[in-house]
Amino acid sequence: MSQRKIIIIGAAGRDFHNFNTFYRDNPAYKVVAFTAAQIPDIAGRKYPASLAGKLYPQGIPIHEQKDLEKLIKDLDADECVFSYSDISYNAVMGLGAKVNAAGADFTLMGYKNTMVKSTKPVIAVGAIRTGCGKSQTSRRIAEALMARGLKVIAVRHPMPYGDLEAQKVQRFATIQDLTKHKCTIEEMEEYEPHIARGNVIYAGVDYEAILRAAENDPNGCDVILWDGGNNDFPFYKPDLMVTVVDPHRPGHELSYYPGEVTLRIADVVVINKIDSADFDKIQEVRANIEKVNPKAVVVDAASTLTVNKPEVIKGKRVLVVEDGPTLTHGEMKIGAGVVAAKRFGAAELVDPRPYAVGKLAETFKTYPEIGKLLPAMGYGKQQMKDLAATIAKTKCDSVVIATPIDLQRVIKIAKPCTRVEYSLQEIGQPNMDDVLDAFVKGIKK
Repeated sequence: MSQRKIIIIGAAGRDFHNFNTFYRDNPAYKVVAFTAAQIPDIAGRKYPASLAGKLYPQGIPIHEQKDLEKLIKDLDADECVFSYSDISYNAVMGLGAKVNAAGADFTLMGYKNTMVKSTKPVIAVGAIRTGCGKSQTSRRIAEALMARGLKVIAVRHPMPYGDLEAQKVQRFATIQDLTKHKCTIEEMEEYEPHIARGNVIYAGVDYEAILRAAENDPNGCDVILWDGGNNDFPFYKPDLMVTVVDPHRPGHELSYYPGEVTLRIADVVVINKIDSADFDKIQEVRANIEKVNPKAVVVDAASTLTVNKPEVIKGKRVLVVEDGPTLTHGEMKIGAGVVAAKRFGAAELVDPRPYAVGKLAETFKTYPEIGKLLPAMGYGKQQMKDLAATIAKTKCDSVVIATPIDLQRVIKIAKPCTRVEYSLQEIGQPNMDDVLDAFVKGIKK
């Protein structure tokens, strides 16, 4: 029987995981290429032979997604496997139509063949879109478990933007580890808050190897906390699945892939940002939860803000810098920085687009809907330089930094700055303590 030729359509995350768990050692298939989207500077490289296994001694080439139809014909591909996240149903099926028109099958893989089973209890946190507040939810859960005397090891959804071989398994226990592993801004935003709270976090490329390392961490491990990325469903089989929804984007929980999957498999659904969302939008989200997952425990929550220097905002013309992915493929029009600017009396939000340089200018062309906000893009050294240059050129009185890390630690900003931090605060009951008390009681039986 001839091998079935596969192209995996991805963005340097779920695509590699699907390959590692299902295709890597499977002689019935031959993966002839990966394609890359969403993340810059991934295409043109190879998935290395050391990670690809004995069936792929030359590794596997990674191409631009825009070349997909030509690749299907040139490589005589039988099937294309869609393997990235935070995509509207229209976009997913539009891509499926292109694949089918080029002659190949179009596949979406489920969790049966891709979730890895842990020897430790697993809590997974996901969301229906990028920017819902899953990171602050993960931090809240980690703190609560640690307060109960449990050793928590976090594992973050992949962000392998550098040397894939070197990033097979990465462990972050100190701030110095961020420098050691040459982390981008996007990576630091996710890893640093865990480190600051005293728990170890793992990430990388090979998530079974990562899980086994995490289970046997030298600091000890009682619970694995899957800190999801984009709106993907977890790589590990969860004992408790927590999904965060966003009433600023009502209806997205039923119209983006694979966000609806994370909603349907949730044990707990957190409706976040109810302090800043309209009542009718909150109710729309609540009704959609009831429609597709009526058995889920629903927790209401606010995304509470802390501003260290409110005087830098009041009456000033401010430049608001928000988390990059939240504004780009997350499509958010309002973030914590905007909320803080309005709440603390900014005179004006300054539009950074006329001052954008280099890769930041390209980002605004790719995502014109970003508007008057500056995404903290930092996938590489050049993007970080362009971000610093754009901030320096923008004619504003001050800068409102609403990124999960202190941006001033990694780039130089001469203008007055204030930092916006945000955390999850449950409102009423049930709350996260109720959920975790039941979970901990279950694992200690």
